[in-house]
This record gives sequence, structure tokens and C-alpha cells, in this order.
Amino acid sequence: MSNTPYYHQVGKEIEVFEHAYKNKIPFLLKGPTGTGKSRFIEFMSHKLDKKLITIACHEETSATDLIGRYIIKGTETLWIDGPLTKAVKEGAIIYLDEIAEARPDVIVAIHSLTDHRRELYIDKLGETIKAHNDFMLVASFNPGYQKGFKELKPSTKQRFVAMSFSYPDEKIETEILVNETNIDKAIAKKLVNIGNKIRNLTELGLTETASTRLLVDAAKLIHSGLPKRLSVEVAIVEPLTDDLEIINALRDLCNLMI
Repeated sequence: MSNTPYYHQVGKEIEVFEHAYKNKIPFLLKGPTGTGKSRFIEFMSHKLDKKLITIACHEETSATDLIGRYIIKGTETLWIDGPLTKAVKEGAIIYLDEIAEARPDVIVAIHSLTDHRRELYIDKLGETIKAHNDFMLVASFNPGYQKGFKELKPSTKQRFVAMSFSYPDEKIETEILVNETNIDKAIAKKLVNIGNKIRNLTELGLTETASTRLLVDAAKLIHSGLPKRLSVEVAIVEPLTDDLEIINALRDLCNLMI
């Protein structure tokens, strides 16, 4: 198999995931964007040697997209399995990223897969498929993102084993940057300090904050030779906001720190 994706364990998440997999309990990752949720699932599917199917959910994602649909090919009408149906049949791990963004019928469709039944009902075929022994359902969502917006119902959350992911501590985050980009450790430390400073600036009212992903992007640009301050501006400051005053304030702050 290809190389294992780099992942730095922060708590007991590897152990918890392995036990959830063994006990066939769905797994929910909670946390802000860019905290390593997707990387963790890539790492775990590699570790367990299971195929991973990832769906990036958005407001147009429907149950039909996941389960499958009829298509017309020439004079024939053919049924095409969707990614969820494939995962259920093949025993893959399916990862529904940002599940709260999807249409409500997606939650309805996965209900019977997230309890003792472990089966998928395909309405259009009038068929019920029992999940393969190795099948696992994993989902992620971003709680508290834009207050009062797209929450998961408690009754849905209670069908999963859940873990909260947050930004790693400075030492681990610095190691992640060095590992991902080969950047000099001293510069990695400065980038992590910038990230933490922005995360603590709650008064700016940013919808999202400086994720580890943004810091990695800045480190990559610096490592390939783009000037440090420009790298921080285009990889960290500009993606966070379109407000010119906030951009200027953040740019000034970052320039003092790097």
C-alpha cells in the first residue's frame, strides 16, 4: 500500500476509533475546520487497511446522491449504486464530512445503518441491504459554527461514539508543520504563535479562525521561497476575512511576529 498519511496523535483518538470499529459503532468527529479530522480518518483507514470513501457534504447533498439513481443509457435504464451503497456492500469506511450541511433526508437514510440493524433501505429498488461486516460509518461536523446554524439533532448525535478535535498544543503543531513542509523549526514556531494569536482574537468576530491547514499552507510557501510576510498574508490573513480593516489589522500583527 502507499505510504501512511502523517498524523500526530493528540489524545486517545486512535484507541477509541479502533474500539468503535471493532464494536461496529459509528464514529463522529466534532471540531472546527482544519484541525486534522479528515487526515485522522485517512490515517485510520490506512492503519486498518480499509478502503475509504469520502463525501464532502454541502446543502445540495441528498440521499439520492449517496444511495444511487437510475440513469438512461441508450435504450436501457440502469441502476447505479451511490458511494454509501458501495461502502455498505464492499465493507469500506465511509466518511461524511460536514454531515450537518447535507439535506435532512441524508440523516434519515443513514438511521438504520447507525443502530443495531446496520442495514440500508433503497427506496427506489424496494430493497434492504445488510452492511458488510467491515463497513463503518464516520461523520464530522463543526459545532458552534455560525451560531444557531445547521446543528445536528441530539437524537442523531446519540447514534455515534463522538470525539472533539481542537487545535493541537504549540509543541505538537510546530512538529506537524516541520513534518508536513520541512520548514525550519524556528519559523514553524513563529507561524504557530501567529495561529494562536489569531485564535485568541475573539473580538474580530471571524467566522473561522486560523486552522492548522492554513499554517501548513504558509509554511509550504515560505519553504519554496516566497517571502515570509507575503506568505503569511496570502495563506493565513486573506483566507480568513474580506473585511479590509481586519485584513490590515491582522497583517500588521503578523508582520510584527515574523
